[in-house]
Amino acid sequence: MTDNLKQRLNYPTLGIHSTDNSFCFGYRKNNNTESDKLFFKEFDNDLCNNLIVEFDKFISKENLKKVKKISVSIGPANFNASRLIVVLARTISQQINCPLDSFTSFELMAKRIASENNIFTNKQSFWIYKKLKRKGFIAGKYEISNDKANNADLVIREKVIPKVVKELESKELFIEAKYNDEKDLRELLDLANKNLLNRNANSWKKVMPLYPISPIN
Repeated sequence: MTDNLKQRLNYPTLGIHSTDNSFCFGYRKNNNTESDKLFFKEFDNDLCNNLIVEFDKFISKENLKKVKKISVSIGPANFNASRLIVVLARTISQQINCPLDSFTSFELMAKRIASENNIFTNKQSFWIYKKLKRKGFIAGKYEISNDKANNADLVIREKVIPKVVKELESKELFIEAKYNDEKDLRELLDLANKNLLNRNANSWKKVMPLYPISPIN
């Protein structure tokens, strides 16, 4: 491992995540999971203001300036929360001149779901879905790229970004989405540390919230 790569692996990482009913922050020093500082809070009536207030309490200005990687989940989840956390992540990335990575909420839970359902066959693919309140589903497709039975060693690739589908194909493997604040936030921090290719400080311009349907659906 080169000195440059070691240095990049040791950068402090910030993760910002939201689900259907909560928002979360994570901070990791030097790629060490034992240093993780995590925060979770359920939505209330003033999500916009409380998001900023809680974030200001979560991380000091001194530690925020040290952050070299930011990673944010873009949904599908609560539309308003996804929009707000992406705006927060983009703003911080721009202000501290720091690269911003993004991952879908389904991608964060994919390894956990594969492990819980014993999906270890090499190259086996599966879908994660979420039923809509009206008709149809939001579904994304994921593939295991190795045959490790150990959850920590699983490598999952997102083959199809979550999108609206009218019905679930019987020939495919579909598993319902299941949010887990702590595990998904830790996975977000893990992916941020593994994704070392994106070093463009202007990457925040490309990150947008993902929600395949209108907010009123």
